[in-house]
This record gives sequence, C-alpha cells and structure tokens, in this order.
Amino acid sequence: MRLSVIIPAFNAEKIIEPTLRSVRDYLSRQSYDWEILVVNDGSTDETAEVLSNIKNQISNIKIIDNKINHGKGWVVKQGMLEARGDHRLFMDDDNSTTIDHLEKFWPFTVGGCDVIIASITVRGARVAKVEKFYKRLLGKLGNLWIQFWVLPGIWDTQRGFKLFSARAAQAIFPKLTINRWGFDVEVLALARKFGFKIKEVPIDWKNEGQSRVKPGAYFQVLREVLKIRWNLWVNKY
Repeated sequence: MRLSVIIPAFNAEKIIEPTLRSVRDYLSRQSYDWEILVVNDGSTDETAEVLSNIKNQISNIKIIDNKINHGKGWVVKQGMLEARGDHRLFMDDDNSTTIDHLEKFWPFTVGGCDVIIASITVRGARVAKVEKFYKRLLGKLGNLWIQFWVLPGIWDTQRGFKLFSARAAQAIFPKLTINRWGFDVEVLALARKFGFKIKEVPIDWKNEGQSRVKPGAYFQVLREVLKIRWNLWVNKY
C-alpha cells in the first residue's frame, strides 16, 4: 500500500465529515492504493456518532474510537503505528491544509526525504486568513525557542500536515514521550537524531479562526521543548 492518511479527531462533529469527503474524493482519483485512519481522541460531542454514520460511505476507512482523551501526540502515534502504508501522512481534522498538497510532497520522497512537513513560514507559502496578533507573536517567539534548543533551521514545526516514510514512522513514533502539543517538536527532533532527511515545504493554509488551541498550549510546548532537549542530552531515546 502506498499511502495511509491518519486524521486525529477531537470534538470535530461539525468539521470531520467534510474533511473526510474531501480526502476521499481526492484519493479516489489516484492510481495508487490507500487507506484512511481516523482516531477519535475521546471526543465529548457527537464526533463518534458522525464517524459511525460515515464509515459505510467511504471505502478503505478505519475508525479508532478512544473513549478517553489522550492528546494529539498520543493518537497520531497510535494511527501511525496502526497504518500499513509505505508513506504515512497525518493531517488535521479541520482540513486547514488540504490533501492535494501531497502533489508538492511526492517529488521529495523520490529525492530521499523520509520526513516532509508543511510550512507557512518558508517562501511560497500562503495564509488565507491571518491569525490574531498575539497568536502570530507567540508562534514566532516559540519557533525561535524551538530552534535555539532543539531544531535549528526548521521554521514551522507545528503545522498539522506531515508525511513520513514507513521506516521513519516505525523508528520515530515508538520513542515518543510527549502526548500533547509538543509532540511535533519531539517527532522532528527524533527524525534528525536518527538521521532522517527533513524537508520543509510551503503550503496554502486556510485558517477559519476556529482553532481549538488555547493560549496556554504555547507555554506547554515551551516547557516540553526543554524536556526534549534534556532527553537528547541524557540519551533517553
């Protein structure tokens, strides 16, 4: 199987169905084989019911319904290790980065990149709706912090659209220790530690202003970056 698409979902009753239909419509036009894995992260709304209703309408889809919320990192790991594809993409449930961006990613897989990540900070990226000032400021300051401690040269670690080769996914995700927002940083830090080539690709990002990331999550990531740095120093991984 060429591609697995992992979609972590949390309280996504209003957005998950159109996202899945968009993904299905794109993949059904491709010549390669694929699968979709949706991991419900203990949603407290009607997400589970929506997924149950749509399951029979989309081929090659698997629903993992967790009753307890574990965090985005935990369920992305769960999906990545459950997946069967030679390449494994995780994308956000709000479809802020549409799956047709894969067209930009595939050439780099031929070029030897095992980890290809979406970015709104490299040249060529476009943002349809600018975030609030404080979010942009926190994001820029946070990236400088991440680059200083862990990932110099990576300008956007937090975009929810990342593609991994199967060998990279199998090497990286079993080692994850962070279950929530800082997991993106840990994933990329491990990719670099294990010698996988990372490529940052500009994308079109459509932000509808419905982010469920609370301001406190930014500070949580900053703390988790220090944890990652410590784990690297003491060779915990």
